[in-house]
Amino acid sequence: MDPALAIFVLLLLATAVMRSIELGVSIRRLSARRGALVPEPRLFPAMVLLHTGLIVLPLAEVWLGHRPFIGWIGGPAAAILVAATALRIWTLATIGEAWNVRVVRPTEQTVVTTGPYRFIRHPNYLCVILEIAALPLLHSAWISALLLSALNAAVLAVRIPTEEATLARLPAWREAMSGRARLIPGLF
Repeated sequence: MDPALAIFVLLLLATAVMRSIELGVSIRRLSARRGALVPEPRLFPAMVLLHTGLIVLPLAEVWLGHRPFIGWIGGPAAAILVAATALRIWTLATIGEAWNVRVVRPTEQTVVTTGPYRFIRHPNYLCVILEIAALPLLHSAWISALLLSALNAAVLAVRIPTEEATLARLPAWREAMSGRARLIPGLF
């Protein structure tokens, strides 16, 4: 197997393992607060499909489309992925036990205003946007990058307002986040 393809497959497998661990952590946290789960009957399955697609579609595109590794695409994609991973680590370290893959009714104590939350309301969604765009491009799977990014935009167009409506029930969250952009400081 081509070394670039082998690295790509390993990164996809690592992403699958990471998503599985995240789901396990979320399930464990939800078991302690069953009544706090905000129902998302169609949205959460779409998110699962999206993240499964992030593993399967790029690999299928590279394999079936005989996509070569192109350094001038893969290099910047790798840099974006490293930046997204660093932001994800910072975000998860900051939010701690309040993080979940599901929307969960928060308590007043879970309002986080430090770390990346000083700048934007949803740094973890920014990480996901960057990962979904960059991971397929590591090995020139541009169709997957476009398709998955479009699906992610549709998912986030529902998920972010759902989460914000839940968080807005907390006066501390409303006060802290009212002047902060959702994803890009000063823009959006």
